[in-house]
Amino acid sequence: MAYALPAHHHGKSKVRLGRVWRDGNVHHMVEWNVNTMIDSDMEHAFVNGDNTGMTATDTQKNTVYVVAQRMSQKCTIEQYAIALAQHFVRTYPLVSKAKIYVEQKAWTRVQQNGLPHDHGYALAGTEMRTVYVTYDKAGTLDVTAGLKDLSLLKTTQSGYEGFLRDQFTVLPEVNDRIMASTVTCTWKYTAQPPCYDAAYAAAKQGLLDAFLGPARGGVYSPSVQYTLYNMAKNILDRVPQSESVFLNMPNLHFIPCNPVGSTFNNDVYVATSEPHGNIEAVITRKGIAPHCKL
Repeated sequence: MAYALPAHHHGKSKVRLGRVWRDGNVHHMVEWNVNTMIDSDMEHAFVNGDNTGMTATDTQKNTVYVVAQRMSQKCTIEQYAIALAQHFVRTYPLVSKAKIYVEQKAWTRVQQNGLPHDHGYALAGTEMRTVYVTYDKAGTLDVTAGLKDLSLLKTTQSGYEGFLRDQFTVLPEVNDRIMASTVTCTWKYTAQPPCYDAAYAAAKQGLLDAFLGPARGGVYSPSVQYTLYNMAKNILDRVPQSESVFLNMPNLHFIPCNPVGSTFNNDVYVATSEPHGNIEAVITRKGIAPHCKL
């Protein structure tokens, strides 16, 4: 019997890291959750039980902290992931490719009496900033930024009408409903933007603008699908270095409630999380291949 080993890799998951840069009395702090994975010429470990030349997962874990300390200047999540990926490929002869995924917790500097605190932080929201970086022996670098768990809701300016109806359909058509979702989004860069932080801020604001609309009046959404598409277009328009956007948006339902002895008056809802609709898509610039599969 003949056997083959067409693919393999190994790495370390959920390495939690805090990094502080001190600029006099002002401190800059981030918290990252780091996942490493490397492709390497280690077939002999699987086939023969020979670990010669293997970069152990414990070594990868230790390297997460070493590279963080070497980043002597305040850096973005993307810059750190690039440095870590390049370290693995450039340091270990048998490593052909490094794949780094990092999540950043939303610690934000606190404002005290209108002034930014020197060293005080508070969690600003539910979302996490993310990045996925790959780097190989040929010097090919791919950077895909994103966010997850961005919770958004609007109490009106949303409806759902005109969908197919058959014997299994009981959902009523509506033109005024609550629209809520927990957004996961990634976008792939074709080139390094002038500032990763500014690019991230522009992308996130693009998501908010398409979902919520202007502060006065908002914007109408005829479906999650339509809003999702416009959210992705905003990223491509506002971040010139982006080429492909993935969005996952569960449709979290708030079901109108008729309180005992009363009727629904656009006021009381049953809040639910399951079951929920699930809508996702990849939107690209014309002629560009999607950066991920559905």
